[in-house]
Amino acid sequence: MSSPTAQRSRMLGGLLMWFAVLGGALSWAVHLFVAWGADELTCRSGRTSIEGLPLRVVIGAGVVLPALVTLAALVLAGRAWRQTRAAQRSRDDPRLERAGMMALIGLCANALFLSIIVAGGAAVLVLAPCQG
Repeated sequence: MSSPTAQRSRMLGGLLMWFAVLGGALSWAVHLFVAWGADELTCRSGRTSIEGLPLRVVIGAGVVLPALVTLAALVLAGRAWRQTRAAQRSRDDPRLERAGMMALIGLCANALFLSIIVAGGAAVLVLAPCQG
């Protein structure tokens, strides 16, 4: 029987692995809703600020914060991938292979989502708000 500390540690490791795999996708969704959504809804209403904050500040936060979360997920996936590769050399365990594959998927997906957030953020921040 496992101790409560070991069970918590295993659960935390599983949650961190899922964050490493899905963190970039969720951050990209937040980026879409905040950066692009704020621009569209605010401009459609005829305003240039949200609760007293200039629209460009809100959009900037909608780009920078999701990019930082995606970068954290990318670093975590890279660390998990290195650890599982090292552990696979010492023992043959299908769970390590599965974890390694999840980490590799997280690496690739987070790199893709980070580039999408940066490119989309550049477009939203370079173009003047409420243009067109």
